[in-house]
Amino acid sequence: MRDEETGSWWQQVSGEAINGPLKGQRLRPVFHDEITFRLWKREQPLGRVLRPDEAVAQANRYVPANWEEKMLKVPVTTSHAQDQSLSPRALVAGISINGGSRAFPYEALTQQGLILDDIGGVPIFILLGEDKKSVRAFERTVDGRKLEFFIKSGGPEWRLVYAETGSEWDFTGKAVAGKLSGKQLQKVFVLNDYWFDWKTYNPKTTVYDLGKL
Repeated sequence: MRDEETGSWWQQVSGEAINGPLKGQRLRPVFHDEITFRLWKREQPLGRVLRPDEAVAQANRYVPANWEEKMLKVPVTTSHAQDQSLSPRALVAGISINGGSRAFPYEALTQQGLILDDIGGVPIFILLGEDKKSVRAFERTVDGRKLEFFIKSGGPEWRLVYAETGSEWDFTGKAVAGKLSGKQLQKVFVLNDYWFDWKTYNPKTTVYDLGKL
């Protein structure tokens, strides 16, 4: 990214200026997650949608709908030796917390739906939404207790269940039924990225492999 005021160039992932007058400065990250519009609209019924810029659209400068498909054919070139644990453009959900980092391949998330883990000594879980596209992660502790969850199947709505109390949780990390109703889990930032890019910014990352670390 390039800012118009100083002409400095910034890395998209780290938010660090790597060239120009502001080199070495770092932008403050803002928590966000990437979910489908349908899911977001359900959670934020009064949410507003940014209208496309007509000038940008007329200049055909917006990313095409098949951008990811086209990028799969683009050769990967980096200044680092490529880690062959996964194919370079394998899609991963990356989590970095408390000094530890792990990449969760989308293939594993699709197969398991919910993965309980510990990263950097922090108990977390990462899960795939009912749309099979949206991914979120949370710390799985409440009042100092580490919780074990499973996905409830067969009901009218998607739910997580805490086995010990039977409390039910929705995709926002909030308990909506049971003894712990009203409790809110702490969100954990997830970066959806290509494997080669995640590895570049997290050189000591590990890879989750279908239940085996």
